[in-house]
Parts: sequence; structure tokens; C-alpha cells
Amino acid sequence: MKYAALLGLTLVALACNDPAKDKTKAQTGEAQQASSVSADALKLDIDPATSKIEWTGSKVTAKHEGGFKRWSGTIALVGNDPEKSAVNLEIDTDSLYTEPANLVAHLKSKDFFDVEHFPKAAFASTSIKKAAPADKGTHIVTGNLTLHGVTKSITFPATIKSGPSGVDVDTEFAINRKDFNMVYPGKADDLIRDDVVIKLAVRAQPKKS
Repeated sequence: MKYAALLGLTLVALACNDPAKDKTKAQTGEAQQASSVSADALKLDIDPATSKIEWTGSKVTAKHEGGFKRWSGTIALVGNDPEKSAVNLEIDTDSLYTEPANLVAHLKSKDFFDVEHFPKAAFASTSIKKAAPADKGTHIVTGNLTLHGVTKSITFPATIKSGPSGVDVDTEFAINRKDFNMVYPGKADDLIRDDVVIKLAVRAQPKKS
């Protein structure tokens, strides 16, 4: 009994605050039909040098921040209006990074991303709408996220700015990893939380001729 009580007190002392607690939870549903855009849409390249795809995961005693080094994407911009436009991203899951190195290897294994069998993750928007005054951000984005071989529709708020020099998209929200069949629980005394925070900072510029 004394050992159990001591262990409980130790876990409470070491407990890590949930980084997803105050983040918007993405709404998840069945995959939707991809949106179509005008053939004369302005094609913008998403610049990996100035853009970021990052994540924060956590367990009872710690949190880990990381992201992806290799990915590509485009925005099809119609009339400088985000609501008529579309975004597509493709991510090389083997480019995942975090600390320490042994965690990188574990995240790439079958327990999580299983990069050998699922080397790509992808997102394709299906609708972009103006946000309501009570929503976070300027727009509500819905799209199909393919991760770990599972495709689901997700909806989340984003701040989108468009102008002559290109488009900026910034968002931070949480997804439930178990929606994408990432169900590894962690250690019995240090369980991994289900929600993972996704942070995107997308900078897109006109395609180079």
C-alpha cells in the first residue's frame, strides 16, 4: 500500500499538462469528395523553407515536440478568394523529427507512423468557409487527411491571408491519433494521450515559370 501511494504521488508530481487541453479539437468524419476549382486558378507553391508542419504529443510524464522535414504542397487560388480555392499537401513521413533519437525510431515503427508501409501522409481541402465571429481564425477549413493508411475528413479553424505576394495560412488544432489507427497505449504507468496538437504555418507563392 505504501509503495502504491508513493508511486501515485510520484506520478502526480511528474505529470505533464496536456498540451491539447486548450486547443480546438478537429471535427472528424467520413472522407468527402475532393473540391474542384476553376481551371484558371493561380497555382501557388507552398515554400518548405518558410513554412512549417509541426506537432506536439504527450504522455502522463512528458511532452514531445517535432515535425516533418520533407513535404510539398500547392494552393489553387481563385480570384484571391480563399473560399473558392483549394490546398493540397503531401508529407514524407520518414522525414519525421523530434528528440531524443530513440523516440524518432519508435515513432517511425509499426507502433505509430509505420513509415515502411505508409511512407506518405496527405491533406486535400474539400471546402473553405468564412469563420463565424465566435470561431477562432478567419476561416473554417475542411479536408481529407490521409494518415497511417486511413483517410478521414477533418474540420478546423485557420487564419488565412491572401494578397499579391501569395497566401499565408496559420492554424493550430488537435486530432485524435486513434481516429487514424495509431492505438499504441504506452507504458501502463505512463500512458500516451490520444490527442496530438498539429501546428501549420503555410507560406505559398506563385509558381515559378
